[in-house]
Amino acid sequence: MIRSFRVEDTDDAVRLWTDCGLVRPWNDPRRDIERKLAEQPELFLVGELDGELVATAMVGYDGHRGWINYLAVDPAQQRRSFGRAMMAEAERLLAERGCPKVNMQIRAGNEKVIGFYRGLGYGEEQAVTLGKRLGLD
Repeated sequence: MIRSFRVEDTDDAVRLWTDCGLVRPWNDPRRDIERKLAEQPELFLVGELDGELVATAMVGYDGHRGWINYLAVDPAQQRRSFGRAMMAEAERLLAERGCPKVNMQIRAGNEKVIGFYRGLGYGEEQAVTLGKRLGLD
């Protein structure tokens, strides 16, 4: 079952992201959750299996492009199509809003995840990602 995130999912989501290697010292996942709950909270998705949180996807739409962050599936549940289901729901919700294109960023060298997205029809683009910190977490 896929549903919107609830505050009581916080600990399970952070644990999942940690287990999946998504947490970095310079990003506080709890603050990321707080920020997402202030902006389009209905696009913060979780997947459940037998009442347990096994997947997440933090989806956003800025009126120009859709973005997907924190797509994660419990390592014990990977390769069972949960990631595909989460992406299909994210894409459906974005298309429903009139979103013409989805972008995402994958850390360089993460070939397993890059392969997953390629299997869903995503391709590398000739673009350079630039970033600037506006504050510390």
